[in-house]
Amino acid sequence: MRIALINENSQAAKNEMVYNTLKKVAESKGHTVDNYGMYAADDAAQLTYVQNGILAALLINSGAADFVVTGCGTGEGAMLALNSFPGVLCGHVVDPSDAYMFMQINDGNAISLPFAKGFGWGAELNLTYIFEKLFEGEPGGGYPKERVVPEQRNKKILDGVRKVAFKDSLIDILKNLDQDLVKGAVAGEKFQELFFANCKNQEIADYVKTLLA
Repeated sequence: MRIALINENSQAAKNEMVYNTLKKVAESKGHTVDNYGMYAADDAAQLTYVQNGILAALLINSGAADFVVTGCGTGEGAMLALNSFPGVLCGHVVDPSDAYMFMQINDGNAISLPFAKGFGWGAELNLTYIFEKLFEGEPGGGYPKERVVPEQRNKKILDGVRKVAFKDSLIDILKNLDQDLVKGAVAGEKFQELFFANCKNQEIADYVKTLLA
């Protein structure tokens, strides 16, 4: 699995610590991590939590990433932004049990973490435990085990509802947004290097090229 890390501007200074923690856990489980930044608070390309949602949607829907780890001060804004786009199912994760149950019950493809609220001593330990539980076992396995059947049924129902709710394609949605907002989401220092090496959707790749032109 290819995992993308995205940090917005208010918490960009924590990128290196989050990346190193995520990379250590993910690689021990056979996964790959791409760091899309922000890398520091003074990066030329500044991401808001809304742009986290745009970038995550491009990565997930193009196949450039299978899973996105992101967040903001509280984690709420980034979670809402990611869930505003088709193809992205993001959970708000505060502790390891959140991570485990989100993956087992909801089988999503993104999480949003609170990188300021409650982020004091032991923060890197909490992140380690979160990532360990997040990628433990097969997603969608259910919890507790006696709830597996109804939970898997409800997930299929939710997927069906979201297909109806998101009638427009991602590209059509992005074309109707402020284009400076969208262009800013793909302006990161390493975006082009990481995205085009892993993108599996030519239509989305062609659209992104128009943003970068």
